[in-house]
Amino acid sequence: MDHTLWSNVDDFLTSLLVGEDPALSGALQRSAAAGLPAINVSPPQGKLLHLLARMMGARRILEIGTLGGYSTIWLARALPADGKVITLEYEAKHAEVARANFAAAGVSDKIELRLGRAIETLPRLEREGSGPFDLVFIDADKPSTPDYFEWSLKLTRPGGVIVVDNVIRQGAIVDAAVARDASDGERENIAGVRRFLEMAAAETRVSVTAIQTVGGKGYDGFALALVV
Repeated sequence: MDHTLWSNVDDFLTSLLVGEDPALSGALQRSAAAGLPAINVSPPQGKLLHLLARMMGARRILEIGTLGGYSTIWLARALPADGKVITLEYEAKHAEVARANFAAAGVSDKIELRLGRAIETLPRLEREGSGPFDLVFIDADKPSTPDYFEWSLKLTRPGGVIVVDNVIRQGAIVDAAVARDASDGERENIAGVRRFLEMAAAETRVSVTAIQTVGGKGYDGFALALVV
């Protein structure tokens, strides 16, 4: 099995189970045209977040890492009329593209985008009483994932869920050879993810698991934590 087969299966599942959506496709196209990195979640992963939010009956969602807003649109569409997604983005260019994508998808009224360093915005959300959140999706710079997780614990209600993306890193979290051959930046990513997983394993306020995935985005995975 190789990446080509994984991508073909992803394309089949997307066509059969997700379908063509002009707003979501447009968001990806505008993001690519603006030069944003193609690191958004895949369509099946986006729908998974959407279904999870609907199954939970989520009304307030926190997203750490907006990029072009593709996953944000999936999450916003899961909310009731009075629901809200607060999404945090560091890069002004990314935020500009995301806002255009929200408007094109007709979900701007359900989304509040906060521009700035998430590690500075998260304490402000706590001071403002913006929580508690039902669902948190962490998909930002990986070295800071342990800090984002700690703040998410403070901001998520008991019974809420925290989802953390990109926690397998092509197996580098356990494969020393892969980690050794990685760039300096990727080694920092791997170290951040390892710290997060070790923190989550020891944290008594959550019950957590992690799932490996393959697909058009390659070999990776996500963690899912239930706040107890």
